[in-house]
Amino acid sequence: MVENGNYIQIQYTGTYDNGEIFDTNVGFEPLEFLVGSGSIINGLDKGVLGMEENETRDIMVMPEEGYGECNEEFIVTVPKEDMKANFEPEIGMILSIQMENENLVPARVTDINGNDVILDLNHPLAGKMLHFNVKIIAINNEPQLDQGCSSCSDGSCGDGGCCS
Repeated sequence: MVENGNYIQIQYTGTYDNGEIFDTNVGFEPLEFLVGSGSIINGLDKGVLGMEENETRDIMVMPEEGYGECNEEFIVTVPKEDMKANFEPEIGMILSIQMENENLVPARVTDINGNDVILDLNHPLAGKMLHFNVKIIAINNEPQLDQGCSSCSDGSCGDGGCCS
């Protein structure tokens, strides 16, 4: 039975309320993580507790247990002239913004208003209720897989995948 401190391997498919898939690792290597370590979103981490090997469960994750609520302070306006020369932003485009601490943060272009570009720095899954269909592949006391972020089907560790 899955408990805090176990290393587990899971197969999962994450969907929105409307059933649209936002991430899956079905057909790829399982995702392995240390339960209770905070290495995945809290709602999914808690949702696997008590599961048995080969068990499948549907886990619903509210925004506060996932990627948080959308924060209006993370929607910013940037003058076009502050962007790279010969760069033409388009609505929906994802850009990397360098913060004052030198970290790069993904930002989605949500609007272009004259010479201003409106950017949303919220996590793409912020404010969304998420649904995960999870199957426990293995429960161990030590890690069994040598994984980087390649366990996510789109390699998205840190930028939208469940393993961020």
